[in-house]
Amino acid sequence: MRLHRLRITAFGPFAEPQEIDFDALSGAGIFLLHGPTGAGKTSVLDAVCYALYGSVPGPRQAPGTSLRSDHADAGTPTEVTLELTAGGRRLEITRRPEQDRPKKRGTGTTKDKAQSWLREYDGERWQALSRSHQEIGEETEQLLGMSREQFCQVVLLPQGEFAKFLRADEVARGRLLGRLFDTRRFAAVETLLAERRRAAEAKVRAGDEKVLGTAQRLAQAAGDNADLRAWPLPGHQPGDPGLAGAIRAWAAVARCAARERLTVAEYALAAVEGRHAAARRAAEEARELDRLQRRHAETARRAAVLAEAEPERDRVRALLDRARRGALVAPALELRGAASAAHLSAAHAEAAARAELPPALAEAGTEQLSTVEQRLREDLGALGAAQRSEQRSAEIGRERATLEREARDAEEQLRESADWLARWEATRTALAERADAAQQAATLAEQLAGRLEPARMHLTASQRRDALDGDAQRTEGELLSVREESTAARERWLELKETRLRGIAAELAEALVAGEACTVCGSAEHPAPARPAPGHVDRAAEDTAHARYEQAEERRAAVERKLAAVREARAEAAAAAGEATTGELLALTSDLSSRHAAAHAAAAGLHAARERLARAEREHAVRSSDRLDAERRSAARATLRDSLDQEQAKLEAELALVRGDAPTVAARARLLEERVRMVTRAAATLRRAEDTAARLKEADAQLADAAFKAGFDTIEAAADAVLPDYERTALQRRLDTWQAEEAMLADRLGETDTVAAATLPPAAPDAAEAYEARAAAKLRTAGSAVDAARVRCTELDRLSRQAEQELRALGPLREAYDRVARLAGLTAGTSADNERKMRLEAYVLAARLEQVAAAATVRLLRMSGGRYTLVHSDAKASGRGRSGLGLHVVDAWTGSERDTATLSGGETFFASLALALGLADVVTDEAGGMRLDTLFIDEGFGSLDDQALDEVLDVLDSLRERDRSVGIVSHVADLRTRVQAQLEIVKQRGGSVVRHRTAALTD
Repeated sequence: MRLHRLRITAFGPFAEPQEIDFDALSGAGIFLLHGPTGAGKTSVLDAVCYALYGSVPGPRQAPGTSLRSDHADAGTPTEVTLELTAGGRRLEITRRPEQDRPKKRGTGTTKDKAQSWLREYDGERWQALSRSHQEIGEETEQLLGMSREQFCQVVLLPQGEFAKFLRADEVARGRLLGRLFDTRRFAAVETLLAERRRAAEAKVRAGDEKVLGTAQRLAQAAGDNADLRAWPLPGHQPGDPGLAGAIRAWAAVARCAARERLTVAEYALAAVEGRHAAARRAAEEARELDRLQRRHAETARRAAVLAEAEPERDRVRALLDRARRGALVAPALELRGAASAAHLSAAHAEAAARAELPPALAEAGTEQLSTVEQRLREDLGALGAAQRSEQRSAEIGRERATLEREARDAEEQLRESADWLARWEATRTALAERADAAQQAATLAEQLAGRLEPARMHLTASQRRDALDGDAQRTEGELLSVREESTAARERWLELKETRLRGIAAELAEALVAGEACTVCGSAEHPAPARPAPGHVDRAAEDTAHARYEQAEERRAAVERKLAAVREARAEAAAAAGEATTGELLALTSDLSSRHAAAHAAAAGLHAARERLARAEREHAVRSSDRLDAERRSAARATLRDSLDQEQAKLEAELALVRGDAPTVAARARLLEERVRMVTRAAATLRRAEDTAARLKEADAQLADAAFKAGFDTIEAAADAVLPDYERTALQRRLDTWQAEEAMLADRLGETDTVAAATLPPAAPDAAEAYEARAAAKLRTAGSAVDAARVRCTELDRLSRQAEQELRALGPLREAYDRVARLAGLTAGTSADNERKMRLEAYVLAARLEQVAAAATVRLLRMSGGRYTLVHSDAKASGRGRSGLGLHVVDAWTGSERDTATLSGGETFFASLALALGLADVVTDEAGGMRLDTLFIDEGFGSLDDQALDEVLDVLDSLRERDRSVGIVSHVADLRTRVQAQLEIVKQRGGSVVRHRTAALTD
């Protein structure tokens, strides 16, 4: 991954749009990002992270934190655009966070949603790929091979966090390494085994509880047997090894006692069953006698009621007989009604059809109408040939119109071709001259192009020469100023030094101690030590003045180097520009450019002019040929037109005789068709009316005959006798009911047992049933006792088998639980077999840490002059702590190995920087070998002396061997003289700005 360009607008402290050219900064391999505290150095790194992942690192993404600049204008949107190369693809990512903006109408603000754009450069132009946050995030993470946390830890190397990493305990190191290396699958294995252990434990516990539940049901099934009071279960719990034997023994005793109780109950039931059978027979006999006596009394009552209803029975029989005779006449009545309705409908239709006929046919009969219909159909058939003739005449008219239109078009084309051919010579001459002129302009443009490019190069060099003249004058003035400043600082330092030397006695006297020898004279007595004179200068003042003098000298040397570079560049520009002035070169270049542009514009039409000439010649040949063809076609059209006129005149003479008064033959045919339909409809209605009248007369005769045969004097009497089916059915049902009642009573009066029972004393069924109920209750009690004893035996047998099955099924569950518990304890580090108490995830992270330590040692040896080496330690932790993530440093000077928490400030920086670079290499390898061509190192250089700083910069400079660029974020002033490429963040009242700087030139 290589960064090329970053554009920031209204982001963090940057109010105005700022652009950072990483390609220019990366040319030197190392570049410095510096500026005062709060200027926005970290915001540049935040912008890079936000462009890639849509969020900023760590705590700076806290809820309520806004990315928008407080200095920005309300109408300027917050936006970050990053151009980079990743995975061999040149991409551009633009992101806008959710932000408020002024409403376009009215007052107040409205909230704009977050937006993202992804584009790719294909070598010629930028192509849009996506505007989806999710798609862009997935694409970025796939190309980089790192999550946001890994990117912030590997690319934006935060030295403070790595210093904490060196001093942290193993738990904190595990959290950091877990974020960088994807060890979730190993943690998932630990979680899976723990879950399986809990599940297996739950199954064993559930099995124990199930067995105990079955035992409790055994106790409930055994009941209150006095022999089973010594129940052993209250003393047993789930997991008790003696639980199975106690349950089996107690179940055997319970089954034997239940079988004894069943035998006793069966003997008692047999004695009660005999007494109940005798009581049941006596109760049945009493109930039967009572039933027969009540049946005899009910029969006598119903016979009296039937005798009282005899007159009503006679009346119903008469009505039913008359209705049966009326039913014989009903079909004839229905037939006569249908015939009457059909005749009335046919008469109305006949009247309507006759009203449409002409007066001459208003009273015509059926035969006359059939004759008229036949004659009209013959006239209609004769019009077929006339219709074909009429169609041919219309076709001739259309052909005639087509010929006229073609003739007019041909005449117009002939006139246009004649005019064009008349102008041909003049057109050809003009086109040929235009092509010759364009050819001459092309030749001139080639000549001027050969002179224009050298003139432009001389002009560019001359302008650079003039610009460098101005830079040289300004630099000379700046050099004079810094020389004066350096001279003044030197004189001030020498003056203070001389003053201090004059008062050095007082400074030495301050170090005298009573009773101790003087370092100058050796005396132990100090009778009159010197006292500081007014205006005395101490060593700190002298050192401050000397430091100012050295700073002034450094500024003088820098300006001298800058002036030398400007003069060298000016000499190169003057050599390239020659002796001519910038004005002369500008005039010459302008003249050549204008002449070349004019010639090039004129030459641009050469191809078009040649094409127009060739096209005109082809058109001349085509038009000449078309004119001859048009003359031949005109003669043919005249001959065809004459023949069509003769044919049409003949057809029109024949059609005039056939049409008659109608405008066309088709209209004449439609008139005849309408007359045929009218006559046909009238004849049909007349025939239907005659048929319905005949049927009505026949129905009247049939009705009179049916009424006479049924015994009615008149048709009206027969109609009155007809009853609906439901009334006849009701009368018949009443009569059938009386007859059935009469037959049933006759049968009962003939029953001998009923008559005999009526002569006996009244029965007493209640007393017999009471005695039977008491016997049945005793029988039910005895039967219930037997059933309960039998059910108890069956239930105890079933529960005993169930308990045995459950005890057998519990064995494999215990074995599975023991196996999973051992594995879970081993991976969780709690098992006695895990001597170092290392979790599985910590074991994997320990291997990663060992790789990181090896990669970091390569650079730490160089930065520490071969003294320090980082090694991974898996020593067992003390107490309850975990092992596997220890990190020690080996001191080659002393041969001792100690914890990294004992390193000093500078040594901690060495180790943390080496660790950060090593971690970047390991994470990069794990991400699939993705190249990280741009890295940032944030702070930490202030704790180094000059030699250590040189060694660190040499290590960072060695990264250029891999074509990497390293950005250093630091306040250290000495780095500004050691690192040439610089990006300065300048803090201003209206918002920070960025400035690109180099050792020789300031932008």
